[in-house]
Amino acid sequence: MTVSKKAYTKEDIMRIAKEENVRFIRLQFTDLLGTIKNVEIPVSQLEKALDNKMMFDGSSIEGYVRIEESDMYLYPDLDTWVVFPWVTEDRVARLICDIYLPDGRPFPGDPRGILKAALKEAEEMGFTEMNVGPEPEFFLFKTDENGNPTMELNDQGGYFDLAPMDLGENCRREIVLTLEEMGFEIEASHHEVAPGQHEIDFKYESAIKAADQIQTFKLVVKTVARQHGLHASFMPKPLFGVNGSGMHCHQSLFNGKTNVFYDESDRLGLSATARQYMAGILHHARAFAAITNPTVNSYKRLVPGYEAPCYVAWSASNRSPMIRIPASRGLSTRVEVRNPDPAANPYLALAVMLKAGLDGIKNKMQLPAPTDRNIYVMSEEEREEQGIPSLPGDLKQALDELMRDDVICDALGEHALAHFVELKEIEWDIYRTQVHAWERDQYLTLY
Repeated sequence: MTVSKKAYTKEDIMRIAKEENVRFIRLQFTDLLGTIKNVEIPVSQLEKALDNKMMFDGSSIEGYVRIEESDMYLYPDLDTWVVFPWVTEDRVARLICDIYLPDGRPFPGDPRGILKAALKEAEEMGFTEMNVGPEPEFFLFKTDENGNPTMELNDQGGYFDLAPMDLGENCRREIVLTLEEMGFEIEASHHEVAPGQHEIDFKYESAIKAADQIQTFKLVVKTVARQHGLHASFMPKPLFGVNGSGMHCHQSLFNGKTNVFYDESDRLGLSATARQYMAGILHHARAFAAITNPTVNSYKRLVPGYEAPCYVAWSASNRSPMIRIPASRGLSTRVEVRNPDPAANPYLALAVMLKAGLDGIKNKMQLPAPTDRNIYVMSEEEREEQGIPSLPGDLKQALDELMRDDVICDALGEHALAHFVELKEIEWDIYRTQVHAWERDQYLTLY
């Protein structure tokens, strides 16, 4: 098995492909909605792909371009080369690609490129690295005799439970082993709070690699689950009455090897930069929610009572606000933003959070006082008194907030913003005009 390393050359990849008997290569990229797409090529075309000469039709991809301007080029990132560990007769490898226009310019609607642009701005401000530790959660459902997902969970386990309660343990263990074979450094894996819910935490990485890893993680989880007769879902709130799935994002900024979020002289060990970054996140939270929580279903998770943060506040000790400061200090000093969910496009989510934080630093925003009380038990009046707003209540509110925020709109760029909002307004309208089972149950016999 070929484990990812720091840098591959074109020659390395050609040699490994031959040694490992790779027959096909998936050139992967991500559409605006966060769905992994790929162009699969035979190994005979690998050299052409490595020379950035592989073209595809962008008009068939959500949020890309119209049919009359559809030609696009895939530029593989050589460091993302990996041979998939699930062995079939024809071995398959993958490369994650950036999207370029025929004239050699980066395509402005490429989510990976949008994150790179935000990171470039951070670098211009003296921050050479954004480190991110994501925590995507997921549910495992049983499948029927045709392999289609059911709503039946495969266990009744709870937080940190072991077998026999946690029947997903074998599947989760195999996911971990597969991820490790693909170069992930796994820090923890456990059953989450809700029955059938799981979390696997991997070590923080630089922002681009972290977003790449989230996409690879989803692919591995779904593939291994299917081999166990299960369906893995990253839907934010698949079941009523239990916790939904989040994707908390731990983040910090570095200058070289120095964590600029740490200040040992501060009572909480947080630098002025960290506080300004957090102030920026809180200031823009209602606007970037449309990106970090991008579906109608996302807002079913962001309700009180299920550990999901629905209030725009921070604390070093309390898990009810949107931002928590984990206890580790020194190089591990970081900000945990808790509202994102795993339906988010990770490239766009990291880009808008970074731009929000950078705006806080640029404008030296003042961080409000921490909220160390449980916000869920506060009355609306108490929250208002303490200046604690809520995140948007639904996708429509979130889209309205997004369009009012120049910083977050600028982070996405005109092309991605226009296409994203158009797609999401269609989603909202379809949802808004549907008649749902709850309405029939509630009203059909009543009226």
